[in-house]
Amino acid sequence: MEQRERLDACAEVAMSCVCFNLRRASRMVSQLFDGILRPSGLRITQFTLMVAISLRGSTPIQELAEILGMDRTTLTRNLKGLEEAGIVSVAVGTDRRSRLVSLTPKGERALDDAMPAWRQAQQRAVETLGEERLGYLMPVLHHISAASGEMPDHHTEERSLGHA
Repeated sequence: MEQRERLDACAEVAMSCVCFNLRRASRMVSQLFDGILRPSGLRITQFTLMVAISLRGSTPIQELAEILGMDRTTLTRNLKGLEEAGIVSVAVGTDRRSRLVSLTPKGERALDDAMPAWRQAQQRAVETLGEERLGYLMPVLHHISAASGEMPDHHTEERSLGHA
């Protein structure tokens, strides 16, 4: 590929790639929330994980991973630091292979203490983006999350095509 052709292709990716642009926007929003949450000692990834656990109660790790759209390995890695800090507990589930995750009392307090900072970050995001844009954006984000189960990953596609 010639350099000019490569530059044109890269410009096309930067302008139109769904993944590139969603990830970039996500990183920027995460930086905003992380900065405001910093005094709580939590990052937005930890905070939202704790919110999901709080909403679900004691939940199998695999089920929590599916709800959050994460693979189990990534979730387990993210839980490790929270478990070491005494914010979550991970216990053996109904069989020896499953693990149940739940917030500890310390985790519930940490979540409660971080909630005002989250509200401040959320308000800043709303002010920055505007109510009208968010009125369009949130349904689109919910649609993307719901549709993601319909988008097979590369490995699933290979298996369905008879490749291993």
